[in-house]
Amino acid sequence: MSSEVIFFTLFVVFILGLLFLDLVVSGRKSHEIKFKEAVGWSLFWIILGLAFSVFIRYEGDFVHGIKNTADIQEKIIQYKHPINIEGLPYKEALDLYRKNLSLEYLTGYLIEKTLSVDNLFVMVMIFFAFGVRKIYYKRVLFWGILGAIVLRFIFIFGSSAIIQKFEWFLYLFGLLLIFTGIKMFIDRNKEERHINIARHPVVRFTSKYFRVYPRYVGKRFFVLGKDHKRYITPLFIVVLVIEFSDVIFATDSIPAIFSVTEDPYIIFFSNVFAILGLRSLFFLVVKIITMFHYLKHGLSFLLTFIGFKMIFNDMLKEVGFTTAHSLYIVLGILALSIVASLIFPVKKK
Repeated sequence: MSSEVIFFTLFVVFILGLLFLDLVVSGRKSHEIKFKEAVGWSLFWIILGLAFSVFIRYEGDFVHGIKNTADIQEKIIQYKHPINIEGLPYKEALDLYRKNLSLEYLTGYLIEKTLSVDNLFVMVMIFFAFGVRKIYYKRVLFWGILGAIVLRFIFIFGSSAIIQKFEWFLYLFGLLLIFTGIKMFIDRNKEERHINIARHPVVRFTSKYFRVYPRYVGKRFFVLGKDHKRYITPLFIVVLVIEFSDVIFATDSIPAIFSVTEDPYIIFFSNVFAILGLRSLFFLVVKIITMFHYLKHGLSFLLTFIGFKMIFNDMLKEVGFTTAHSLYIVLGILALSIVASLIFPVKKK
């Protein structure tokens, strides 16, 4: 068994352990998440995500089982890391490699976290459209996030395999991000449309091929009907709708991170830690997001920048553009959108 498989397996076990702990400790009883609790859990997941970047900074060679300079050079060529270790002794080369990995992880984490904030609006609309009680938000989001991790794994490693064979696929990702960024900027002031439950593809599919119970039954996803047949409840359909929405979200966020690194392990790690805190962030964001009305402007510029970077990546490397520069630009765009929102608040009508 390779070092990569061993490390990845340990990472998955660690994540499943965290999710189980979260489910047992805070999810035993369905309740509405208050602002204070949301802040506490959000800080916990953010600190954990940042702590993992520290681990990569000083022990990042464990991810791919690096043992010598040749191993480092092999990974630099395979995943096109923007660093040069030629002539460096092993310890210096390893330190540079670890540092670059940690910067790639942090940039990917920040991109995924930032894009997730905008996606939370869609989740709010889903809950409102389906009339889900607030005490069940947390349960639905837990299983939604667990499913999202599995889907991201398939998407990330599948995309990586395609890119390894067909490098031009990255240019398609870049064009997609530029189109999405421009469209987001054009539509920045449009009101979000209400979700039509009856016409939603997930609802139509489940109604056609499964037995659906006509009403909610507490927090249950499945129920036994009077005819002694098993039915899925509307609450389970809400989970499926959120999973479906996450697939749509991933077409923006995952290509965006591929502009930072082509290492699927780093992309997956950054995605997982960003997603893990999404549930608690949901309850925090819905209470304060109206303060940051320029965030959508920032996201549109961010996606457009990432799209152009992906297309002109080789040219940027030649002029010395590094992972650190990407991180600074992402931080700058995010900071400007937040500061602008605070300096120029929305005028009350």
